[in-house]
Amino acid sequence: MASLKLIAESGATKAEWCLVGNGKKKSVTTQGISPYFFTEEKIIDLLQKELLPGVPGAAQAEIIHYYGTGMRNPENVTMVRKAFQKVFKKAKIDINDDMLAAARALNGTSKGLACNLGTGSFCCYYNGKKIVRQTPGIGYVLGDEGSGAYLGKKVLQYYLYNTFDEDLRYKFDDKYKTNPVEVLENVYRKPLANRYLANFAKFLADNRGHYMIENIIEDGINDFFFSHLCKYNEIWTLPVSFIGSIAFGFKDVLKELCGSYEFELGKVLKSPMIGLVEYHS
Repeated sequence: MASLKLIAESGATKAEWCLVGNGKKKSVTTQGISPYFFTEEKIIDLLQKELLPGVPGAAQAEIIHYYGTGMRNPENVTMVRKAFQKVFKKAKIDINDDMLAAARALNGTSKGLACNLGTGSFCCYYNGKKIVRQTPGIGYVLGDEGSGAYLGKKVLQYYLYNTFDEDLRYKFDDKYKTNPVEVLENVYRKPLANRYLANFAKFLADNRGHYMIENIIEDGINDFFFSHLCKYNEIWTLPVSFIGSIAFGFKDVLKELCGSYEFELGKVLKSPMIGLVEYHS
């Protein structure tokens, strides 16, 4: 009989879980597990209160394939593993980072470049078995070009510098009902500023067609192409595929930019879960 597998992919904002076995699949979405903001106890609490009630039978999983943000840091891996072992006492636990999740979901066992444009961003070259090279992940303060946090930051700059025209300014005020003091408080003093910033990327999706909005989107994603993709020689011979809410929401911009750079655009997926379930089947 096939093993009961629990597959998980967690970003900073949300985590997707899928229990696979006996020809059936059960899925649930919980808040994301960020090891930089979570403790071992908080992870255990999330598993017990959000995951187990949402996926009946998950506690009996024999194998857990967990892919998460921050899992390139061995200390974070240790903390997450300890939390899982206390909840899933008999399961074999396999922990990898979200970059490998994207590579496997997008490319399977084929060579290619895999990119994530979600709350954060990254890019890597995958040889069909493992990640051979990657650009540095330096976080939303210094990097994360093309991500939700990066684009949201641009939206807030237009708001705070009063760059939006009257129409966009009205729409922004009507949607968010905030003020400069509150914005700066959330960015510089409160936790999870990356999530807060990424929330403002939705304003771009809601106002497509306005030249200021299109400029923010294209410039922000082009910064990702210039800072990351152009550093890979493989980009000229292999397809580049994308995953994440920003990539999926603005795939028309990805297509246009790939055409301008003469890159071959591969898959564009909103979530890696379908690809990961297929990979681990």
